[in-house]
Amino acid sequence: MEKIRLFVWYNLYMKKIKVVELFAGVGGFRLGFEKSSNKKCNYDIVWSNQWEPSTKIQHASDVYIKKFGKKNHSNKDITKVCNTEIPKHDLLVGGFPCQDYSVAKILSQSKGIVGNKGVLWWEIHRIIKAKKTKYILLENVDRIIKSPANQRGRDFAIILKTLSDLKYNVEWRVVDASEYGMPQRRKRVFIFGYKEKSILHKKQSKFSPENIIFKKGIFAKSFPISKNDNKIKEIHLDKSLTKISNTFGKKNKVSFFENAGFVKNGKIFTTKIIPSYKGRKILLKDILQKEKDIPKSFYIKKEDLKKWKYLKGSKREERVSKNGKKFIYCEGSMSFPDNLSKASRTIVTAEGGSSASRFKHIIKIKDKYRRLTPIELERLCMFPDNHTAEASDTKRAFFMGNALVVGIVEKFALQFGKEYVRK
Repeated sequence: MEKIRLFVWYNLYMKKIKVVELFAGVGGFRLGFEKSSNKKCNYDIVWSNQWEPSTKIQHASDVYIKKFGKKNHSNKDITKVCNTEIPKHDLLVGGFPCQDYSVAKILSQSKGIVGNKGVLWWEIHRIIKAKKTKYILLENVDRIIKSPANQRGRDFAIILKTLSDLKYNVEWRVVDASEYGMPQRRKRVFIFGYKEKSILHKKQSKFSPENIIFKKGIFAKSFPISKNDNKIKEIHLDKSLTKISNTFGKKNKVSFFENAGFVKNGKIFTTKIIPSYKGRKILLKDILQKEKDIPKSFYIKKEDLKKWKYLKGSKREERVSKNGKKFIYCEGSMSFPDNLSKASRTIVTAEGGSSASRFKHIIKIKDKYRRLTPIELERLCMFPDNHTAEASDTKRAFFMGNALVVGIVEKFALQFGKEYVRK
């Protein structure tokens, strides 16, 4: 009888949000949503997809399956996945590939962005259109709001236009994880869309765009900001996607888009916001393993220190190009070793391996220099220890260079869950 009562309670009071995770990597979005599930709102990942082109061994997908199981997971080229293979869902999430946004134009049939991976935006578009997805949360590098260089903001304008045409209201926010107490300085743009007639649309429709950006939006509530006098800029997106692709941003030296904004009925509202955070800050020193647990291979040999210092240091030197022309090469210095009393620099995909590099993290403990371990890199992205243990050290570093900071997703999911269940 008690089990029956519990079952009835669960179905009456627990709100279940069905989630589809695209470009899943090793499961950063999934971890964030599962960590934020609670007694009132449960996120259920009903389908996921991870496929990497040009490689036989699907390392990231293998890690995903090892951690979350093979059920409802697809290791298939998303361009070859039929709409019918994807189950009904409430929320679609994914960190879609950011390559090739430097070249974009309208195709006669697909109306897509040309590029080996940039074109995958149109797979998201295809799926949410076919499945009538109510909510979407997407992540990308922040440079997308100002690319390409010769048409500042055009690529982002195309994305916003296509979502607006599908009747989504769209919030976006550039979030640096370290500005909200997390251990890595990782700046990414998050795009949140909610469909007309959805629960959230009905709630948010009574608020002004200014209110959405500063106070009432999901991002405003998830990631608090300081009061400022920055004005909101407004612009109408042209009705023609072709015209946007051909002309948007051509006369601009800087992008129209700031680090926060809102789109409604084809009209863009954007402004620069300033993060506000007063909680505990996790620093690089806080995520380090005990030195007794560090393999010898992670320590830098004394004879190699000179090369590391050179690569990290500032440079102004004469070099010769491939065609034989001489030129002056300039480069600023980077911290060496990395500052343990700050959040870490951004992890890059080339973080793994013992060879000297300008961009790899090097720390100094007492009188010894060493690289960061895979576990420490996982901690910087707020993954569980040894989440990627099945892969090689180099691959594990690559995964974290591609990953998002799980804490960002968790903060969003907690707030979205509250709004979803609140009447």
